[in-house]
Amino acid sequence: MSEHFDVVVVGAGISGIGAGYFLGRDCPDRSYVILEGRERIGGTWDLFRYPGIRSDSDMYTLGYSFRPWTQAKAIADGPSILRYLDETARDHGIDRHIRHQHRVTAASWSTAEARWTVSVERGPDRERVEFTCNFLFMCSGYYNYAAGYLPDFAGRESFKGQIVHPQFWPEALDYAGKRVVVIGSGATAVTLVPEMARTAAQVTMLQRSPTYIVARPSEDGIANWLRAELPGGLAYRLTRIKNVALGQFFYRLARKKPEQTKKRLVEMVRGELGPDYDVATHFTPSYNPWDQRICLVPDADLFASIRDGSAAVATGHIERFEEDGIRLKSGELLPADIIVTATGLDMQLMSGIPFTVDGESVDPAKSLGYKAMMYSDIPNLASSFGYTNASWTLKSDLTAAYVARLLNTMKKRGMRQATPRIGGDVQPEPFLSFTSGYVQRGLDKFPKQGNRKPWRVHQNYALDLLALKFGGVDEGMEFSNPAPRKAAA
Repeated sequence: MSEHFDVVVVGAGISGIGAGYFLGRDCPDRSYVILEGRERIGGTWDLFRYPGIRSDSDMYTLGYSFRPWTQAKAIADGPSILRYLDETARDHGIDRHIRHQHRVTAASWSTAEARWTVSVERGPDRERVEFTCNFLFMCSGYYNYAAGYLPDFAGRESFKGQIVHPQFWPEALDYAGKRVVVIGSGATAVTLVPEMARTAAQVTMLQRSPTYIVARPSEDGIANWLRAELPGGLAYRLTRIKNVALGQFFYRLARKKPEQTKKRLVEMVRGELGPDYDVATHFTPSYNPWDQRICLVPDADLFASIRDGSAAVATGHIERFEEDGIRLKSGELLPADIIVTATGLDMQLMSGIPFTVDGESVDPAKSLGYKAMMYSDIPNLASSFGYTNASWTLKSDLTAAYVARLLNTMKKRGMRQATPRIGGDVQPEPFLSFTSGYVQRGLDKFPKQGNRKPWRVHQNYALDLLALKFGGVDEGMEFSNPAPRKAAA
């Protein structure tokens, strides 16, 4: 036996909850279910529980367009974000559509039936069940929840202390008074270091090469003033517009004038750490700003911990792990009781599940991405993927609203199938242009983008807003009405 829904949404994180809202608002006559593999909602914000876990984007853009963020802090901690998601799901009735401990294992499309059959393992006993749907919306994120990326460090087995990956943080880990080395310099590392430095004896951030790091107040003074003077919804919308506009302005400026931007970012770090600190070695990247994501530190907490001596930065390559720490290729030994491997994510497209179309295996990674959400020659399938240069939710909101538009267009025209088709001369290009290690390692798992619309990935909220909210749905899209199986026979 199987249950049928008009739409099956996979994942109850930020994207999945947003999808539930837009389906309920724009397609109230359509049924949907959200299948979540974990025991509770939240996705990333439930999975990651390391000390200090927080957003690396402001909550006025990481928050939903339809639900104001009302707390004073714009850079929010993980538990606060999780409460925000819980409240959103509950207040909009989305939680009633969520099935927990439902792990999707495969999806198969039948043209004759114009529906997907979704195979699921349910509950702790992994009971096998099936769901069918007219449209499948994958909101399961972009990385593997079951495993993080971990390089093969020589001598790892000889280390006598504890090795921890942030994706699987032990609840009872006691690092008070301990020497800690955090390997990495991305968002996770710059969050962990100042938080652990509060009680650890010493925390060292070990990086192969520097990252651009920018300090920003954890509270948005203008947003808090607007909220005090104006109705909450209006204050939120104005702050959101302000932050989107500023973000896009500084991104374009950085790409247009990379040398000047680089100089300014490094000067800001030097202003935090003083003229005697070796900023050239530890905080001057070799790449241009926004070739990789810029790391945000609220209230300059990382720099404060470096200034007071509770934290330090080491730049170099690892030779091997030893019983009492990490030996660098320079010969220096970094003593450690605990090593935290903040070495990145294992990127994964749509949970890595296998897809078939009419009995034939299809690999979405071999396709061309349509509007960064659908896949060439694969019918009635969309996925949510956020921005690399802005908040994830800005794009996931637009994607969910567009999927609802597409569903309504299909219904109005009496069409059961929508399939992106490549027409004309479209040249494939990498899906993302980021040089970050985790992106480069995982690019072969993602589709290509095209060199022209609707196959191009803009990474530009203003362009996407025009295209997805106000643009047409026909370009590059084939609408069809397959004959039902009995009629075909």
